[in-house]
Amino acid sequence: MPTLQVRDLPERIYRRLAMLAEGESRSIAQQTVVLLEKGLGGRAGGIERRKAILGLIRNMKAPEEAARDLDPAALLREDRER
Repeated sequence: MPTLQVRDLPERIYRRLAMLAEGESRSIAQQTVVLLEKGLGGRAGGIERRKAILGLIRNMKAPEEAARDLDPAALLREDRER
């Protein structure tokens, strides 16, 4: 397995990493790998997630159209017919 060495890591980042690792009961090395995996995998996932959300927004009904679907009289009539 390859080894990664980081030089000149700011103290505040190291302390935060150590606190996260302790909170998750991991070593600093394990926590670093977890964070790197999330960070590297998160970009593509984030883009895909945004595309999916935009697709949902494009398929949404206009407010007037949605309001017609929630017409109180129609809802009462439908409820009474049941």
